[in-house]
Formats: sequence, C-alpha cells, structure tokens
Amino acid sequence: MDFGFSPEQNALSQAVTRFAERELLPDYQRRDKEKAFPRDVWKKLGELGLIGMGVPAEDGGHGADCVTEGIAAEAVGRGDPNIGVAAFAAAELCAHALRAGSGQAKSGFLAPMLRGEKVPAIAVTEPHCGTDAVAMRAKAVRKGERYFLSGEKSGITLAKAADFFVIFAKTDPAAGAAGVSAFAVPGDSPGLTRQYYEDMGSKTLCRGSIFLDDVEIPEAYRLGREGEGFRTLMKGFDVSRVYLALLCLGAAAKSVEETIEYTKGRTAFQKPLAQFEGVSFTVVEHAAMLEAVRLLCYKALWLRDQGLPHTKEAAMVKWMGPRFSVDAIRDCLLLHGHYGYTQEYRFEQRLRDVMGLEIADGTAQICKIVAARELYGRGFLPY
Repeated sequence: MDFGFSPEQNALSQAVTRFAERELLPDYQRRDKEKAFPRDVWKKLGELGLIGMGVPAEDGGHGADCVTEGIAAEAVGRGDPNIGVAAFAAAELCAHALRAGSGQAKSGFLAPMLRGEKVPAIAVTEPHCGTDAVAMRAKAVRKGERYFLSGEKSGITLAKAADFFVIFAKTDPAAGAAGVSAFAVPGDSPGLTRQYYEDMGSKTLCRGSIFLDDVEIPEAYRLGREGEGFRTLMKGFDVSRVYLALLCLGAAAKSVEETIEYTKGRTAFQKPLAQFEGVSFTVVEHAAMLEAVRLLCYKALWLRDQGLPHTKEAAMVKWMGPRFSVDAIRDCLLLHGHYGYTQEYRFEQRLRDVMGLEIADGTAQICKIVAARELYGRGFLPY
C-alpha cells in the first residue's frame, strides 16, 4: 500500500498550486462581484491542459488517470473552486458524453472545449425533477436526419456563459431510463433561450435555465446511440462527484492554513490565539476530518483507475467533502473574529461557494441513498 504520489504527480500538484494561488486566488473576490465567467482564465486552463485532462490523446486530451486529475482539481480549489467546477465537473461530464459522439460532434464541441475556446454546460435537471432525473419531460423528436428538442432545463451551471450545451432528453418517453438520449446543442441555436439566476454564491458560474422550443439539430449531434444517455450520465457522475469533493477540500484546506497563520500572530491575554485549546483543537479537528475525506477521495479515484467498483466511495465523498469543508470554513471565519465576517477576507465567499456544492451532482440525501444501495442491495431502495 502506497499513500504517496509519483514524482510526476507531485510536480503537477506543485505547479497547479502555484498557478491557483498566484493567478486564481488574487481575483477570486473580484470575479464574485463581476458575476461573469472569466473566459481569459478558461483559455489559460485550456492552454495548461487542465480541461478534460482524462480525455484520451486521440480525442485531443492528455489521457491523465483519475488520481492525477483529482490532484489538479484539489489544487485549483485552493485558488477558486468555481473555476474548478467548470473544469472538473461541467467539462468532465460534457467530455464523457461528447466522446460517445460522432467525429463532427468531437471536432465541433469537444476539441474547442479542451483548448479553452468554448465554454460547456450540461443540462439534466428540470423544474419538477432533479434527483429523479428519469422523470425528465424534455423531448427529442426525430424527423429524418434531424432532431427537434423541446422542454425546459433548470439549475444549469454556466447557463449564461455556455457556447454549447450537452442536453439530456427523452427520445422514447415510455422507456424510462432507457429512453433518455444525449445531444450537443449550440448555444445560439434558434429556439433556445436562457434565464439567469441570482444565486447566493458561485456567481462566476452564472447558473440559470434554458428553454427549448423545437430546437433543431442534426443527427450527428446525438451523442451515442438513442437510449444510452442516462447510463453515460451516471458513469460520469461517479468521477465528477469525487472531483467536486476535492475542490471543496482544496478551498477548506487553504482556509485552515490561513487560519493557522492568523492565530499564530493574533494575541489575547499576551498569548498567541494558537496556544488556547479552544482555538487549536478546533483547527486540529477540521484538519483531521478534511484529511480523512481526502484519503477516501483518492481511494475512489484509484479504484476507478483500476477498473474496480467505486460508486459507493464516490457517493460517500460527495456528501462528506462539501459538508465538512463548509464546517471548516465556517469555523475559520469565526476564528478570525469580526474581521472574518467582513468581505475583506475570503471566508464568507468560500462559505457561500462551497455550500452550493452540497447540492451539485447529487444532494447529500441521494448520495446516501446510492451508498446504501451499494451496501444493502437494490432490493432495499426506497423507490
């Protein structure tokens, strides 16, 4: 058993950490106020190969293993977890679906996304259903060599900024999960309109809804065979959930490090705050919990790299990572006293941003159901 990374992975971790802390962290708060996705940063991520790292070389990627991609996600989270959500969740899920598509879909959407030239968004959730994705009502009707998409998709990360969407819709409404198919849809398609949300946090990711009114696309934009979309989506979630957890852990770990330094220098009763157990024990508890979840994240990614079952572990870290990161960031804010409650520090923004990831790619409740299914068997599912 080896808990260490390879020399190449350690070098990657150091390089991406430097990039995150030198180029992402300084403007983290500014981007929150601007409420716009930074295309210049996205282009830079593409140039560095940090978008869709696991895509095979023949499809324009670097063919990185999952552990290596997780290392990069954790490092990016230290600088700006929102940028990480775009690169390691939205782009990861879109790449997973696009790879099943035609050469036209790959050249028109996947390749420019990997280069940082196009911003992706994945559209699954609808106003009446999120966790129960099979209950979607969006339809794709085939007419000859064209499809016509209609319906509404909600809660879409990057809805306002996306150059294209990977949309899941029913080609056979009576077939349940086997009737769901995936499609690449240009963002400027006639009949596609958008609505932007005013979210509590993650403002850089400009979430929103899209409305599809007989949006026409060619058959070549269908990703994989009809009816295989839902299976593709679930396989993607088993890795994107881990990357999301590591993004949260990166933001929380940076908060803990900042708090350690602050409590070493801040004094009360002629002593550094760090000498008071009420302070140091709180920091130790969070550091221990974050490290424990981090190890489970890398175990899940190692299992995936080995081709072994990892759904349970991915579901576990998806609820644990955001939850315990939020707890850690909150206490870091409080340990900075009234200064920590101001917008001069990054804690309040990290708290808002990371809290949103308790919902993304599966709420804590559904992730616990998934883990319970793996432990008990499908016969004990509540549905």
